[in-house]
Amino acid sequence: MCQPRRREFLGRIGIGGLLLTPLAAVLSGCKKGGWPNDMVEIKWDRDTCTRCSMVISDRRFACEVRGGPENAAFKFDDPGCMAFWLKEKADKYPWLADAATKIWIADFDSKSREEMRWLDPRRAHFVARSSPMGYNYAAVAMPMPGSLDFTDMRQHVLAKGK
Repeated sequence: MCQPRRREFLGRIGIGGLLLTPLAAVLSGCKKGGWPNDMVEIKWDRDTCTRCSMVISDRRFACEVRGGPENAAFKFDDPGCMAFWLKEKADKYPWLADAATKIWIADFDSKSREEMRWLDPRRAHFVARSSPMGYNYAAVAMPMPGSLDFTDMRQHVLAKGK
């Protein structure tokens, strides 16, 4: 009784349906949500900040560093946490200074979860905005009055302490 139903089903979907099945399987493995190549997807409200262990919820401030021999990924909930971590781990992870190390930060002006834009913080501009850990900087793509580059933002954050 099972065999005729299977044949009937296969007859209905036809050869085209059978050929599309592997294509659907391949496409289902593609990244969604605008994640850059090599970036490990951040699982909102589940992943925690590498430095402070707070849950990463506010997408506007999320950051990630990836590199080293194991291509490890480190996720952050605030640009300030990333700035401190980069300073604290410079001796332990000499690969952080390597040009091949990838760093991403969310563009504060991204419209929604589906339209997230990721910037290289070394080319981004930082503006004063209330942030999850109170370091109060957010990344934007274009310079704005009073914005800082990555080096100056890091100096301000490190001088503030925490």
